[in-house]
Amino acid sequence: MAVQASRYAQTYALAKTDPEQFWLEAAKGIDWVSAPTRAFDAAQGVYGRWFPDAVVNTCYNALDRHVETRGDQVAVIYDSPVAQSKRQLTYREMRDHVASLAAVIQDQGIEKGDRVLIYMPMIPESLMAMLACARLGAIHSVVFGGFASKELATRIEDAQPKLIIAASCGIEPNRIVAYKPLLDEAISLSAYKPDHVIMFQRPQAEAGMVAGRDIDWSETVGAALKAGKRADCVPVKATDPLYVLYTSGTTGKPKGVVRDNGGHLVALSWSVANLYNIQPGEVFWTASDVGWVVGHSYIVYGPLIAGATTVVYEGKPVGTPNPGAFWRMISEYKVKALFTAPTAFRAIKKEDPNADYLKKYDMSHFCALFLAGERADPDTVGWAEDILKVPVIDHWWQTETGWAIAGNPLGLGQLPVKHGSPTVPMPGYNVEIVDESGHPVPAGKMGSIVIKLPLPPGCLPTLWHADDRFREGYLETFPGYYNTSDAGFVDEDGYLFIMGRTDDIINVAGHRLSTGGMEEVLSSHPDVAECAVIGIKDSLKGEQPCGFVVLKAGVTRSHADIEKDIVKLVRDKIGPVAAFKIAITVNRLPKTRSGKILRGTMKKIADHDPWTMPATIDDPAVLDEITTALKDKGIV
Repeated sequence: MAVQASRYAQTYALAKTDPEQFWLEAAKGIDWVSAPTRAFDAAQGVYGRWFPDAVVNTCYNALDRHVETRGDQVAVIYDSPVAQSKRQLTYREMRDHVASLAAVIQDQGIEKGDRVLIYMPMIPESLMAMLACARLGAIHSVVFGGFASKELATRIEDAQPKLIIAASCGIEPNRIVAYKPLLDEAISLSAYKPDHVIMFQRPQAEAGMVAGRDIDWSETVGAALKAGKRADCVPVKATDPLYVLYTSGTTGKPKGVVRDNGGHLVALSWSVANLYNIQPGEVFWTASDVGWVVGHSYIVYGPLIAGATTVVYEGKPVGTPNPGAFWRMISEYKVKALFTAPTAFRAIKKEDPNADYLKKYDMSHFCALFLAGERADPDTVGWAEDILKVPVIDHWWQTETGWAIAGNPLGLGQLPVKHGSPTVPMPGYNVEIVDESGHPVPAGKMGSIVIKLPLPPGCLPTLWHADDRFREGYLETFPGYYNTSDAGFVDEDGYLFIMGRTDDIINVAGHRLSTGGMEEVLSSHPDVAECAVIGIKDSLKGEQPCGFVVLKAGVTRSHADIEKDIVKLVRDKIGPVAAFKIAITVNRLPKTRSGKILRGTMKKIADHDPWTMPATIDDPAVLDEITTALKDKGIV
């Protein structure tokens, strides 16, 4: 299965041998105020900067340039089963709303380079807020709606926003989350105070307003729209920041990942067409949240830069109202491609293992499913392929990179799929596997995954006001390379396999074993819907693997029997070297609100180590359930 099909091989080779030509050509897909004459300057920034002499505006590329040619095309589809609300906005309507909101923001004294913090749920106004900041050259920092006050306060202190744009509440399937009390407490906790808050009132929970500080969105933006008051697009350098997105730091202090304007535009423009195979006018749905990097890149910016239609979905894969929610969306809006997390499909598979709900919907427009955010286990990928009859594409990237490091570029012609692999590196990513000394390892051998500098356009140039922290955290371990902190291997065909975070490689009696490999085995059991494997401290072996499993709906066999099966399965597939003896059945796994399993917290509980409640956890009560399950097995 050689990597020769499609135009991938020559495309990747050109980006590697002549990155200047490749990226200047890709830059032609963007409308520049002043076009770049060179792609890269190695002397700028920490490791170099992309399109150093260019001037551009991101909002213009996402909205204004499309109005003349496709102004009446739907730009944004909003569908909220939890609010029982649907809405569609054309490119012209989006441009007008964004330009009027930008005028209101301008009236608060916000200028190019100022920061604006955005704290909103999955509604069209969240996109408008981000694009309005981009229109003015202001730097937005989106914090996931409903984030805890203490965590929000640390981000306010670090970004120092003059303005906060927020909504009064978010809506979960079983509750309303009032944002305003959380926001007010965060501002009171923060040493830095914003000048103003623009508040979008939702009818489900209207917020109390602070006189002299808080501004009502509907009143002010409504008046600006009615009066025809619009702000123009402000030209910025391609190297100027578009946004800062915080990701949790290991020291407790959040890391502000910086995204620049020019490289981001070019990378997203290239990837929407070549990786996701989305053309202008087609519907691309990313089932994520604007609070995460996936939402930034492929709900807000990517599809709109490409002239496509994007979908804003305020709901869940199951429970709003049933496991057919995704199929209804795809059918109703003629979605061409869906991008979501593997955990979403594991949830659907758990509730509807035979995909009975799928049979009710017309999926004829649907061409591809993309998975990212967590490792896509082969069993889930295979199940999705069987029921959907379209390519199911695992791809791999990070908050720091902003777009895929590795994938299967459908726009260049699909490569053969290998279950368990996100396929091959994307152009600009020179990926290598190295040992602890930084020496390359042979095909098939596991090691640290690193990317040779420079990183391609769209990746972070640094951390917000923290160049030294950027160098120390990402560049110093393997000089000349960006350290992904992921472990894996490359096979003989050049396919990449991500086996987990470097921290998830456990040492069992001197053997380095991948928890991802064990999870593959657990998920292959016919009764298992999803699973997680952690390494628990062991005085004899160093660490001992422990597997947690969630069973599919309707399973009637005893938990003890299934757990015995699973232990035997690991011994058969991986061997006695894994020393796998502990399998625990639980009702659910602790996850972040973006669907990532909180393995690190589970490990701390099992190891009796101190731990704090993760700020991004979806439901804190799950950790009590995990603790009880571990106690029942005599582990804690």
